[in-house]
Amino acid sequence: MYPRRVLLSWSTGKDSAWTLYRLRAEPRTEVVGLLTSFNQTANRVSMHAVRRELVEAQAAELDLALWPVLLPDPCSNEAYEREMARAITRARQEKVTHIAFGDLFLEDVRDYRIGQLKGTGVEPLFPLWGTPTATPDLAKSMLGGGLKAIVTCVDTQRLPETFLGRTFDATFLSELPPHADPCGEWGEFHTFCFGGPMFRSELPVRAGQTVRSGQFGFADVLLDNDCVNLALPFSPLESHRTYRTTSLKRGT
Repeated sequence: MYPRRVLLSWSTGKDSAWTLYRLRAEPRTEVVGLLTSFNQTANRVSMHAVRRELVEAQAAELDLALWPVLLPDPCSNEAYEREMARAITRARQEKVTHIAFGDLFLEDVRDYRIGQLKGTGVEPLFPLWGTPTATPDLAKSMLGGGLKAIVTCVDTQRLPETFLGRTFDATFLSELPPHADPCGEWGEFHTFCFGGPMFRSELPVRAGQTVRSGQFGFADVLLDNDCVNLALPFSPLESHRTYRTTSLKRGT
């Protein structure tokens, strides 16, 4: 029997993937699924604008069930928290004991997660939690462990748009400006993870067309047999309000 049944908050990025890797190395811990919020109009991941079919492909290669949380467009903070509360209720009914998050060091993000789960009977986990000085080594550990990811979003006030669509690798890290966190924890960039020790096999993906929305640039992620270009009928920055103010600080 597993004393801990863990649902993983899944953004599709490198931090989520490395969190899964860490959790699966822990004895008597069972990861039961991936919790991902989608803009239901666009059928894309909130904030990252990753296509749902890409998330489903990840889940299949991770051998985990996808727990989608469908958010209306537009989505108020009240609507966001209502839909998340439903997911937490389901988790409790299915004997989930913890929800794990890939947060690294932002205290306000951590406090928000803890507040969401307070009194639900489901506890938060932060397997990667550390300090800002720990992220250079964490990024190197990810790459050394074989993790592979594509940069899907950049905050152009923090990073040049030319970083979009690039592979997260040693060259990428060496070319980051001095003020940028190597894991993008201040929201400099977000990623889509397509390979690593947590996957059964690597996903055949590539970066497609890029688009600008305000200060943010997005690169579409495509399966190699998908020739459809990016068409964003919504702004991923308006997915939800309070959660947006915290999650934009994070790079995953």
